[in-house]
Amino acid sequence: MRRVRYTSPAGPLFLEHVPVPEPGPGELLVRCEAVGVTLPVVRKVTEAAAPVPLGGEVAGEVVAAGDGVTGFRTGDRVTGLCFGHGYADFAVLRQEMASPVPDGAGAVDAVALVRSGLVALGALSAAQPRPGESALVTAAASGVGQLAVRLARTRGAARVVGAVSDPAKADFVRSLGADDVVVYGDDDWGEPVDYVLDGVGGDLLTPAVAALAPGGRLVAYSSGGGTVRAYDLLVGARTVTGFQMARIARERPELYERWRRELWRLFADGVLRPSVHGVFGLADAARAHEAVVSRRNLGKVVLVP
Repeated sequence: MRRVRYTSPAGPLFLEHVPVPEPGPGELLVRCEAVGVTLPVVRKVTEAAAPVPLGGEVAGEVVAAGDGVTGFRTGDRVTGLCFGHGYADFAVLRQEMASPVPDGAGAVDAVALVRSGLVALGALSAAQPRPGESALVTAAASGVGQLAVRLARTRGAARVVGAVSDPAKADFVRSLGADDVVVYGDDDWGEPVDYVLDGVGGDLLTPAVAALAPGGRLVAYSSGGGTVRAYDLLVGARTVTGFQMARIARERPELYERWRRELWRLFADGVLRPSVHGVFGLADAARAHEAVVSRRNLGKVVLVP
């Protein structure tokens, strides 16, 4: 089979041919039909001290199951998070990280919706939104951000603001349902909001906290890090909460499953349809990464083996 690798930090991505892996106990071997490209994986390539497997979101057909697998069988269509090599023709998934793809949904839909949607829905739930409140979503044109904009509206937000890196993304974000769009470098982000869903971190945390109204809440789910001054929280009684999807999947599997079912229900009802920026072949993985790094993408970036 083919898989994408690199051999030095920030080194070039290349295709290699290796044997198809065998699933171990509790694992599924999946023939990949779509692979989601995420900023955390892209950052590992550019920032990790040593090369790591390119994992992430995959969707496809189960072709083999290891000992002890329950609830899945050969021929099932699934999507899930792969911690090993996911940029490949075949990938191995832990069964607890896999979920079924319903009839009528394609593999690209699955990788664009499930993992990104779980992060967006989880971050939104952590913000404890109340009907009639206002929301601001950073990285609003990203795979997660575009779904967060839509979900904030479904949870009763009266006003949704999208924050983006480039004004050229404004029309796209408004098409998602945002009332207003601001650009990161703007001096004024408009009227303060009740909660912020931040998928950027870093230096953007300061203006994101400043955008909160008194008593406002910010949920940080980015791998970009950043520092918040305690004084900025004390003034206005603002709060910041960190959200990590992996912790929910590990410690709250029943909540993880409930959120997953909600996403597919919204998809089936036509309320939540993820936007896909581009579909690339495995040989073009470097171009897919560049689309994410440059922040040019309007929606999800996907590889199709």
